[in-house]
Amino acid sequence: MQNNEKKSFEKKSFDRKAPRKEKEVDPITSKLVNVNRITKVVKGGRNMRFSALVVVGDKDGRVGVGNGKAAEVPNAIEKATAIAKKRMVKIALEGTTIPHEVVGKFGTSMVKLLPASEGTGVIAGGSVRPVVELCGIKDITAKSYGSRNKINCVKATLNALQQLRTKEEVAALRGKTVEEIL
Repeated sequence: MQNNEKKSFEKKSFDRKAPRKEKEVDPITSKLVNVNRITKVVKGGRNMRFSALVVVGDKDGRVGVGNGKAAEVPNAIEKATAIAKKRMVKIALEGTTIPHEVVGKFGTSMVKLLPASEGTGVIAGGSVRPVVELCGIKDITAKSYGSRNKINCVKATLNALQQLRTKEEVAALRGKTVEEIL
């Protein structure tokens, strides 16, 4: 009889489940923009590696860009994502669009961002689109000039977004009220 009791006790202990911790949902989403194969020529031949460009954002005015390199593509993407999360910056938004027209430059790439009325959507191509979407901008028009290199276009877009200022920020910088500026 003791064996039966012991077995039932053991069975009960295995049936009990530890209370599960609620997984926190990470509001940060990421998009892979580009993967390049890099070759380093050495004495013994060629070393192949991969470079990944990733954009991360919370769709609420914060966005970051990272470039990671590794021997395997998934490792390069993980590294790039971690770097992008560390380099996230806050962007000034006005509703679903940007406060004013702005031009960003990086290398020979130039990106022009124009505010658009509500309902227009994201009119941007190439590597500008993921940066703008992950930032949380829903209505914008963008145009790329010069080099269409994906890395340079992403960095030019980020440069343009960092130049944005709201009316309140401009007023504070000038030491005036918002009404005096308008």
